[in-house]
Amino acid sequence: MPKAYWMAHVTVTDPEEYQKYADATAAPFAQFGAKVLARGGAYHALEGFDHPRNVVIEFPSLKHAWDCFQSDAYQNARKNRLNAGTVNITIVEGI
Repeated sequence: MPKAYWMAHVTVTDPEEYQKYADATAAPFAQFGAKVLARGGAYHALEGFDHPRNVVIEFPSLKHAWDCFQSDAYQNARKNRLNAGTVNITIVEGI
């Protein structure tokens, strides 16, 4: 079964609220076997719209990634993020 990845591109506008979101994601990420591979750090935007924060999170499978996003724990954490910035998230299955 191939792994899956959340790829998030973020512009934070309210760091305090965004931190609440980040703190609250620890439990659902642990529950669904997530491993953060990249979060922030140096980057080079090569094409398209740029966000200053880029995140890659690995999951054991596409089902784990999807179930994590749909979980009550993640959705409750997400509420803190909704007014804390602009976010694009994609879930992609690995090869």
